[in-house]
Amino acid sequence: MEREFTRYQLRSRRYLVGGLQWAAGIGLLAGLLEPWMGRAAAAGLALMMLVAVGVRIRIKDSLVQTTPALFYLALNIYLCVAAF
Repeated sequence: MEREFTRYQLRSRRYLVGGLQWAAGIGLLAGLLEPWMGRAAAAGLALMMLVAVGVRIRIKDSLVQTTPALFYLALNIYLCVAAF
């Protein structure tokens, strides 16, 4: 993972991104009890994945390399809009 963040030119933000992902994961679980928390967490993760797609485009990754970020972007948009 450290090499990937270096490749993304985000090495100094590695712990911030990881912490935000943990918090959003907890928020998704909390959304099972409080739907607004799940929506907020899914929206945050969707925003994070939108930035990830932008980073992938900026570093000229192929579509195959960008596909996971696009998938998780779509999944979190769905969770935000329809699931909670």
